[in-house]
Order: sequence, then C-alpha cells, then structure tokens
Amino acid sequence: MSQQSYELTAEARERVGKGSARALRRSGKIPAVIYGDKKPPLSITLPYKEVFQRIHAGGFRTTIATIDVAGEKIQVLPKDYQLDPVRGFAMHVDFLRVGRNTVVTVNVPVHFVNDDKAPGIKRGGVLNVVRHEVEFTCPADAIPDFIEVDLTGLDIGDSLHISAVKLPEGVKPTITDRDFTVATIAAPAGLRSEEAEGGEAEAPQAEGSEE
Repeated sequence: MSQQSYELTAEARERVGKGSARALRRSGKIPAVIYGDKKPPLSITLPYKEVFQRIHAGGFRTTIATIDVAGEKIQVLPKDYQLDPVRGFAMHVDFLRVGRNTVVTVNVPVHFVNDDKAPGIKRGGVLNVVRHEVEFTCPADAIPDFIEVDLTGLDIGDSLHISAVKLPEGVKPTITDRDFTVATIAAPAGLRSEEAEGGEAEAPQAEGSEE
C-alpha cells in the first residue's frame, strides 16, 4: 500500500445539501459519503484538517482507511474528492466500503528502473513516458504502491508495452483490447536533426541520378 492504513473519526450527517455543506466547512469540517458493499450510502462529516493533510500526503486514493462512526469501524477506500477550483480547499470526499472480497479500480504510478542498463539511454536517447499512471483492477487489500518497469536492453526506437511489465498477483490492467505502450526510447534531438538534414541532402542526388 502507498501508506500505512489510518483511522478517522466521523459523525453521521442527517442534513444534506449545499447550505448544510457550507455550514460544515465554516465549522472546520468536511462533508463526505460512504457507499458500496451492497449497503445504503452513509452521509458523514470529518475533521477538515485531517482529511486535507491525507489528501496532500500522497497515496490518498490507494490507501485503505478506517472510519469510526459512533463506534462502528468501517473500512473504506477514498474514491474521489472535490477541491474548490479557485482556492484549492477540499469540499467533499467519496469513500467506497471495502469488504473481504472487494475488487477496486485504481490508478497506480509507474516507476522506471535500470535506465543505466538501457543501451538507447546510454547513447543519449530520451525516455518518453507515455503513461505515468496505469489504471488497474485489483483486490482492495492488495493495491500496489507502484508498478516497476524494467528498461534493461531497450535501445533507441524501442517501445515497452504493458505485456512486458511483471504485475503483482491479482493486478490487471483495465484496458484489455490492446497491448498498450507504457514508454518509448526516443532519439536525442541532435540525432533527429542530423537524420533530417541527411534526408534533405539525399533528395537532390536522387534527382541527379535520374537525368
């Protein structure tokens, strides 16, 4: 998991609506809802400061949390949150209940390793990251911190596809209709410009050989 599991203390919220939500925020709280696991949605309020810190600490949407509502401890996974577009403060959070067999869809960061073992990068090639994150389905209690992509042996012009990435057990990409590209090794700018100039220089020669 991206972080160690944590616990938040919440209060059940009877009143809903924009007016109620604004009043909560003014009092240092944030409205939220817990849904899923074949149970009715539960509207709650949480301490704003704690939620804001969790959101900005990293790994918020890939870390299972426990929410204590009047003594009932509910395991959840943050699924979404809303930020004020101007001031950037948190406005609302959605949590998914996590059961024993819950499978979730999450975006997992991509980490690249062994760039020193990639001939293309040694020759001045540039790692072109096509996907900084990949969307996966996986068990809620086995969300990886990241997936590791090995660049060993890649040369200029090579592409690395998801089929070449070793994934943890139970972790599957949501895109299943194609072997999508995760990264490529692009030629350095100097080499590309030399190739372009070479192509322009060859054009008059080809015309002359036809005369």
